[in-house]
Amino acid sequence: MSPRRITVLGECVADAFTKPASTPTELALSVLPGGGPANTAVALARLGTPTQFLARLSSDVFGRLFRTHLEASGVNLSHAVAAAEPSTLAVAELDAQGQAAYSFHAQNTADWQWTSGELAGVDLSETACLHTGSLALVRQPGAAVIEEFLAAASPRTTISIDPNVRPLLVHPGIYRSRLARWCALADVLRLSEEDQALLLPAISPERACDIWHAAGARLVVITRGGDGVLASLDGERLRVPAVATSVVDTVGAGDSFTAGLLHHLGARGLLGGRLAGLCLDDVAQACAFATRVAALTCSVAGPNPPWRQQLEQVEQLATADLG
Repeated sequence: MSPRRITVLGECVADAFTKPASTPTELALSVLPGGGPANTAVALARLGTPTQFLARLSSDVFGRLFRTHLEASGVNLSHAVAAAEPSTLAVAELDAQGQAAYSFHAQNTADWQWTSGELAGVDLSETACLHTGSLALVRQPGAAVIEEFLAAASPRTTISIDPNVRPLLVHPGIYRSRLARWCALADVLRLSEEDQALLLPAISPERACDIWHAAGARLVVITRGGDGVLASLDGERLRVPAVATSVVDTVGAGDSFTAGLLHHLGARGLLGGRLAGLCLDDVAQACAFATRVAALTCSVAGPNPPWRQQLEQVEQLATADLG
């Protein structure tokens, strides 16, 4: 069986959430460790997948928070870079539906400064899947270095990409200009319906899947919030309903879904190459599992994905209720 380890490459972001202050002239913030790739690495490790995270971690107060959070979740940081630059900060305001609107403080921060030398010594021989995406793939100077790293890994490792478009920081046109190149490298493309609308405006999700298949991606998965999931494997499509949950907020839900998808595929030995043995039923089962992971993330505050034991307890209760 192919190795089960998944390597995640990308940014950590300090998610600062506004909360009521004691006076109108104060702003109170609650800071949680976040960032799409970091959230995905944490969720994978908590589900039980051996997970290596390639990150540039600052030595500032936020960087120390990231390191503690990642290690407490079981993430391997042996190839993380000790960065001199400051950490990236995002200030989030939640609306009544738990959706977050962000303002970013990301100029010249640690996450985007990758060099070829920093990734040259990374051993991927035991890695079944390399996952990346989000801002790390579009912010220079590190974005070009990451693309080179993906290209070198793709002949022997399943490549997974989540664009996670952030239009406040990077114009969607930058993502559009590079997406065909990413699809040529990627076996799995996971994105939200908001991402799809920004990348291919006025085009149906089904047509978008066909465009990305033609560019090279074998499996395209579009998450649609309460409307569930559209998945397309080489043009064969299926839909998976969302799992009902009491939503506290949706922060990190997409990252948890990605982790659930990759964990399920990896646990069944389906990662580690070009997905040659993957069938539509495998995709359906993986997406159904991933929606349960995402639902549990939505039921708590912030990017706080469930541990495997929590997921098992919920599934046991659901089975007992059905009985």
